[in-house]
Amino acid sequence: MAFSLRPFIPKRFRKEGVAVPVVRLQGAIMPQSGPFRPTLSLSGVAGVLDKAFAVKDAPAVAVVINSPGGSPVQSRLIYKRIRDLAAEKKKEVLVFVEDVAASGGYMIACAGDEIVVDPSSIVGSIGVVSGGFGFVDAIGKLGIERRVHTSGQNKAVLDPFRPERPEDVAHLLELQRGVHETFIALVKARRGARLADHPDLFSGLFWSGERGVELGLVDRVGDLRSVLIERYGEKVRPQLIQANRGLLGRKPVSGTLVGAQSFDPARLAAGLSEGLAATLEERALWMRYGL
Repeated sequence: MAFSLRPFIPKRFRKEGVAVPVVRLQGAIMPQSGPFRPTLSLSGVAGVLDKAFAVKDAPAVAVVINSPGGSPVQSRLIYKRIRDLAAEKKKEVLVFVEDVAASGGYMIACAGDEIVVDPSSIVGSIGVVSGGFGFVDAIGKLGIERRVHTSGQNKAVLDPFRPERPEDVAHLLELQRGVHETFIALVKARRGARLADHPDLFSGLFWSGERGVELGLVDRVGDLRSVLIERYGEKVRPQLIQANRGLLGRKPVSGTLVGAQSFDPARLAAGLSEGLAATLEERALWMRYGL
């Protein structure tokens, strides 16, 4: 029989009620993030997920999602880490959708044993998209000559400064088709018979949370506090689990002092340029859903 000190602790110092760890997954899903634009990737969320599932005596982990999607690889990796931890720790996963869980965000939401939404949440968008620009006529008008030398006839596939080739587009569409089929299989495996027989379910369309319930994409309308009280009683204790952060929201590098690296203007300029491009890409993801 396990010995417990609880009976000997004065009541006013006891923690009453069930503890439920809460993890927030907020932002576009990208392999890299910056100090001023929080994004989602496995490397960025693995630690906080480990901490949440390690909370003793917690019957479940609540995951709050607000993401317009992004990288299909990172989306699936995060989904798989949640499911692996749930199986290992024998805990239920409750997912709560805020503004949006679309595309890769919805893929992560499928890690939940139950998915709860607001009536006005946006869910779905089960598809794959690639976008870009063509500058073929522009560089000609500017008198710019494009010089590309490759070893391998397909090394410059979909070069934006050259006319599109039908065979390049066909190759891209075939690649997208494979990623889409993986996404569909994951949704069917997790949602099963709850999914409605709707012709547009896997077409890339997205719906309100209320309509998502009707289509079986999610389970019900509600909010985190109400659902946790309903399940575990008035004294339930949601515990927000956060990652350790250093200066400007970044994790300090082990064995170094913050600010100890030499100042490199070229590296700073390159970083700012890359950050601007990533920010525009992220903003485009949110705008797709009117957010």
